[in-house]
Amino acid sequence: MQELRAGLLASFAGRHIHQVSRHLDIGSSAGSLIQSIHQKFDSQSVGVEPGQAYREFASAAGFKVYASLQEMQSAGETKFDLVTMSHVLEHLPDPLSYLIHLREEIITFDGCLLVEVPNLYFHDSFEVAHLSSFSIHTLWQLVRKAGFEMIASQKHGLPRSRVIPYFLTVLCCPSKTGKDYRLKPERFVLQKRRLGLFQRRMVSHFFPTLAWKPLPEEKIQEPSL
Repeated sequence: MQELRAGLLASFAGRHIHQVSRHLDIGSSAGSLIQSIHQKFDSQSVGVEPGQAYREFASAAGFKVYASLQEMQSAGETKFDLVTMSHVLEHLPDPLSYLIHLREEIITFDGCLLVEVPNLYFHDSFEVAHLSSFSIHTLWQLVRKAGFEMIASQKHGLPRSRVIPYFLTVLCCPSKTGKDYRLKPERFVLQKRRLGLFQRRMVSHFFPTLAWKPLPEEKIQEPSL
C-alpha cells in the first residue's frame, strides 16, 4: 500500500514539477516515497523517520534516513527543493509552526511542499494518533497561514477507493509576497461530515468494489517440507 501511494504522489508531483534536485521525505517510513521521487526526477533523496525499525529497513535498502530534522540539519544537509509529507501533518502537535520552520529553514526559495492528509468529511480521521483533522478548506488555510502559495490540490481515494475522496493532497510553494494570511472560518463542518460519512456508507453498501479497492494480492510461498 505504501508503494502504491508513493507512486501516486510522485505522479501528482510530476504533473506540476519538472525538476527536483534534492528531495526530503518527512515520515519516510520504509522509504517508498523516497524511492518513487528519486526514480521520477533522478533526485538526491533523503528521509526523516523517528521509527527505528523503519530507519533500519530503509537504510538497508540504501536510503539515507535521519531520526529527526535536527539530526539531519546537524549532519550538514542543505536545503531541499521538494519536501514531502504523506500522512504526517495530522500527527503533529503544532502543524503551523512546523510548516513555518520548513519554509524558513528547509525548503529553498523556489522549492515546493507536497502534503497529503486524511479527508475529514469522508475518512474516519478521529484516531488517537491524529491530533488534527483537515478539510480541503482548512488545509488550504493552514499552508497559506504558514506562508505558502497553492500550486495544485486534489481530493481522491486512491489507492483505496475509486470514488470516495478519503484523502487530500496539496502542492504549494513559499509565498513570494510575504503577506500575512487572514484565516477564514469554515461553516457547517458537522453537517458536511455527517453528509460525507452518509455518502460513504451508501456507496460502500451498494457499490463495495468502488468504495474499497481490494488490497494487492501477495504471493504466498508454500513452506518447503
